[in-house]
Amino acid sequence: MLTRRALLAGGASLAASAATGPRPVRAAARRAPLRDLFRLGVASGEPAPDGVVLWTRLATDPPALDGLGGMPRRQVSVDWQLARDEHFRHVVRHGTETARPEAAHSVHVELEGLEPGAEYFYRFRAEGGLSETGRTLTAPAPGSRGRALNLSFTSCADYQTGWFTAYRRMADDHPDLIAFLGDYVYEYGDYEHRVRDQAGGECLDLAGYRLRHAQHKTDPDLRAAHAIAPWAVVWDDHDVRNAWAGDVPRRRRAAAFRAYYENMPLRRAQRPHGAALRLHRSIRWGAVANLHLLDTRQYRDPYACTGDSDTVGPDCAERLDPGRTILGPEQQTWLDAELRDSHATWDLLGQQVFMMEMDWARGPAEGWSNEGWDGYVASRDHLAATIHAHRRNAVVLTGDVHSHWAGQVGRDHRDPGAEPVAVELVTTSVTSAGDGRDEYPDTRNLLAENPHVSFFNGRRGYVRTRITEREMTVDFRSLAYVTRPDAPAYTSGSFVIEPGDPTLNPA
Repeated sequence: MLTRRALLAGGASLAASAATGPRPVRAAARRAPLRDLFRLGVASGEPAPDGVVLWTRLATDPPALDGLGGMPRRQVSVDWQLARDEHFRHVVRHGTETARPEAAHSVHVELEGLEPGAEYFYRFRAEGGLSETGRTLTAPAPGSRGRALNLSFTSCADYQTGWFTAYRRMADDHPDLIAFLGDYVYEYGDYEHRVRDQAGGECLDLAGYRLRHAQHKTDPDLRAAHAIAPWAVVWDDHDVRNAWAGDVPRRRRAAAFRAYYENMPLRRAQRPHGAALRLHRSIRWGAVANLHLLDTRQYRDPYACTGDSDTVGPDCAERLDPGRTILGPEQQTWLDAELRDSHATWDLLGQQVFMMEMDWARGPAEGWSNEGWDGYVASRDHLAATIHAHRRNAVVLTGDVHSHWAGQVGRDHRDPGAEPVAVELVTTSVTSAGDGRDEYPDTRNLLAENPHVSFFNGRRGYVRTRITEREMTVDFRSLAYVTRPDAPAYTSGSFVIEPGDPTLNPA
């Protein structure tokens, strides 16, 4: 699946090695060398002032239907290096990890003791093969305010519906951090009409989820984005099952969670325990910004009224039930404390579904999606009150809806005179929903129904931001097409947000 644009720096012939394990193999197979071990690339994530996570996963045949990437059922030693320069003349750390078959031969190197606010380069070596080189950064020192955060974020990468060009365009920008806000993979089986063929059918077990992640990682544009900067990831529904709300059978959920951890540059604290994985956490960029990553899937109550993700009308009183939650009590308590104790200029909330109220009905009728925070009004009211009480400069970063949006989260959406408490920036998808349009026939009517919404664009792409003490600049980056590769990116909207003013100003 690799093309000429893949960032491979290795690929030399490897020495023959014996393949041992619980299954008997022929002598010829034991003598066969392992080649092209790094076809899934490299990645880093979770930057802290003193460390970062380095990741790779070994695979010689990524589309193998057993999900093990063609690897033998034995352990493989993997050497790693971290350097201050991309030519590795100044190696500052090195070591060896064991890639184990029970972890799909994934490797997580959790580094500590590094210099804050520094750029590093890393690579892996195994059985004579050398990986491509990745670039990563540590976060600035606690309390420091001089270092801006160049953050890009996106969501929803459906392999079958298009090319991952948005990842390449993000890599071209050389961001400091990439936030992925859900639907890194789609669990569906084959579509009747598709741009690209995927391996395997619907993801139902561990092998299926591993295979889907592996095929995504062979994409050169995705690999470029992983190699250029550290990532911070959270999931949405398709990483497990469409529109799930805690109701997925434990076995399937455990399989999806395990494959997710194996294929992401996450810390040991995010290692799953069966059908549970704590994904909510905060990443701090000095005193400029805190990125609070939320999980709106695992702990939510079932959908209001209909039991699915349909739009509901004003007769759906259940969505107003004060006991309903989208975050769950433990995560809500954690987020309250994070906002209460924050000393950063900005608090960014990275999450999955529309937080601001959205009336999707036309004319005098009213209709809200019960999949977003409109289906969990008490949770939104609580969070808005917390932001207001602690006077936080909150900006909500949202995925899921396959189009760009920007607007304001109100203190109380039922009171037209209530002041806003946060800006919400919604990223479009990498590919989901196909090429799209800049504007649809009904776009202006929809915006008129929701006067707190300032911007819409229906193409694919990502959001690029630059965050300092003084302001947050926002560029909505769009692609004219994804059904063909290599589309250029253009800026479809630009805004500035200033501390103390939760509104969008044209750039």
